[in-house]
Amino acid sequence: MKKRRPTLQDIADRVGATKMTVSRCLRNPDSVSVGLRERIFAVAEQLGYIPNRAPDLLSKSTSRSIGVLVPSLTNQVFADVLVGVEAVTEPAGYHLMLSHYAYSEELEERSLASLLSYNVDAVILSDSRHTPRSRRMLETAGIPSVEIMDSLTPPIHHAVGFDNVAAARDMVSEMIHRGRRRIIYLAVRLDERTRQRDQGYREAMEAHGLVPLKLQRTQRSSYSVGAALMAEVLAEYPEADGLFCTNDDVAVGAYFECLRRGIQVPQRIAIAGFHGHDVGQVMSPRLASVITPREAIGRQAAQLLLSHIQGEATEERIIDLGYRIEVGETL
Repeated sequence: MKKRRPTLQDIADRVGATKMTVSRCLRNPDSVSVGLRERIFAVAEQLGYIPNRAPDLLSKSTSRSIGVLVPSLTNQVFADVLVGVEAVTEPAGYHLMLSHYAYSEELEERSLASLLSYNVDAVILSDSRHTPRSRRMLETAGIPSVEIMDSLTPPIHHAVGFDNVAAARDMVSEMIHRGRRRIIYLAVRLDERTRQRDQGYREAMEAHGLVPLKLQRTQRSSYSVGAALMAEVLAEYPEADGLFCTNDDVAVGAYFECLRRGIQVPQRIAIAGFHGHDVGQVMSPRLASVITPREAIGRQAAQLLLSHIQGEATEERIIDLGYRIEVGETL
């Protein structure tokens, strides 16, 4: 059952104005005095007010929709997650409302407010870091949420994912066990999961008395970024004998740059990726990668939310679906 959300009347009662004045201010702030405007927005922020764009009926029942916030529309990881989500929601008669936030906490906040304004019954979040206002809105909305792809960060409600630190540590340890000593971590999109993989990489290197070194880009993960980072490695760190990449497309891009330059993989340099994308598993040589259960994560997240909506709440806050180290042919 959804909690009662703060209304325009609640704000009006707090600031001593009419409901109509509050509504007019929120639509057009310049229509009221500066002092009143500041009081109205301060109270709205304090209450976690969410505008309602759907009919009033929906606030008292279910909209049969689930909001999904994804950081990237080009990353295969989230396409796979959505396949898993829809495999559960479609047969159950729920549709997805999708919103993209480009790895920005501020844009995620605005996107979340928009989704909640349509009275979605639940929300799937693709990150574990959020603005204070995003957290307040989720508490105010009174609907279940699941944060995916991370089983380490304590969630607002529930999380379905895997241990990024352990996965990175295991892959880099495998590279070290195979004789690599000068392994560089290639990082992009410096989100929480990238930082967790950096931690796992450093733990593996330092456990073997090796010096960690990271090259990073803030752009989205892509083949071209991987190729550019590979060129930088060859120019600045020619002694490197291994690359651990935060995503498979970076690893594939690095491999193609090696191919273009006639550098043998893995004889000259080993390359490992993350997520086990199809392209890496069908190319020759087959890419070493951490295989992650993206579709299973989507299915589990959707099933968890539907159980909550149907009144079958679970006390299990974090579900870790694990990962698998695929050594492929590039180590």
